[in-house]
Amino acid sequence: MDVIKTTSLRKEFGKQAVVNGIDLTVKQGEIYGFLGRNGAGKSTFINMLTGIILPSGGEFSLFSEKALTPEIRRKVGVLPDYSTFYDHLTAIQHLRFFSSLCGVKAGKKHCLETLDKVGMKEQANKKVGKFSFGMKKKLGIAQSVVHNPELIFLDEPTSGVDAESAIQIQELIRELNRGGMTIFMTSHNLHEVEKICTRIAIMKKGRITHEGTMDELRKMHNSTMNIKLVHSPLASPKKEKSYAFLSKFSHNILIGPTETSVEVGTEDSIPIIIRGLSELGIDLFRVTADQPSLEEIFLEKKGSPQTADKMHA
Repeated sequence: MDVIKTTSLRKEFGKQAVVNGIDLTVKQGEIYGFLGRNGAGKSTFINMLTGIILPSGGEFSLFSEKALTPEIRRKVGVLPDYSTFYDHLTAIQHLRFFSSLCGVKAGKKHCLETLDKVGMKEQANKKVGKFSFGMKKKLGIAQSVVHNPELIFLDEPTSGVDAESAIQIQELIRELNRGGMTIFMTSHNLHEVEKICTRIAIMKKGRITHEGTMDELRKMHNSTMNIKLVHSPLASPKKEKSYAFLSKFSHNILIGPTETSVEVGTEDSIPIIIRGLSELGIDLFRVTADQPSLEEIFLEKKGSPQTADKMHA
């Protein structure tokens, strides 16, 4: 089922197109990562889908409905990038208040269960003004799910929190997804999106430049993987035979006395390489394969791959 579908969705402020013709589909049960730098248009996109601002063009549907009816709104939860908190209220009072805004009167028991989901049950009766930034982020997520939505929008859910809180929030997102929620999250954190999202869209200057699973994105860019082999010491004859064999798979080979690296285009080569080296009488102790990350593929932080063959003594 298509939970989110947009067609040529567009938002202009003055003469500037902040969101410029987005076509996107999110299936039920996905954790969909919307990745881009600050100012790429991610928050504006969410604000259109949640009815905060109107599109300048195109259309969208949630749960196959083009109108944001009260019934559809009850199926949706939102953690905006500007979450509002009232310092004089307790955590449980927050949830009861925000659930009423969603048309649901959440009782104390349900609010406590929701706080427990985000690891904040012990803070239920504490005033929000005493919360850390990370605790407020988790309370914001609790607010977004207190009415048991089927779809939640999380706008930069770990932005500004410390490393420990970020890990806790990432695990919380996985747990909510395992419970049946579809999650659409924006982020500028490449590592985070790569780690927890089932599909990813890259947004730049209001447009989606790349979209797919991590495997699909790697194949789309013909990215290679680097195989590292730790093996028994190689004398000259075996080293020459190994190099001749590995040259069938790669032009980027580094052979050392006890460790070899080979850059290949597909993981299908790995079992063939292992078998071939074993047949040459080389004992392999460890084999690892490193694939490029989102950062390496799209931000080009990694240097250009070497093209010349190298053979080290």
